[in-house]
Amino acid sequence: MNQFATIIKAPEYPPQLKHKVIFESFDQLASGEAMLLINDHDPRPLRFQFEATRPGLFSWKYLEQGPETFQVKIGKLG
Repeated sequence: MNQFATIIKAPEYPPQLKHKVIFESFDQLASGEAMLLINDHDPRPLRFQFEATRPGLFSWKYLEQGPETFQVKIGKLG
């Protein structure tokens, strides 16, 4: 079984769609599943948005922290 239910490569999406795609993908995860976000910069503002809109519902773990590539495992908590 794959460690991630979905993988999102954010640079492949136009700026106006990135967060929409990420949040829709997260919302489709089952409890206990995780997705991988790959980005070309630190997605810290996205984490703040998760904290504001889905407090207590997610986990956030950096797997790679730049300088060119950032990979974050975003899990859906039960």
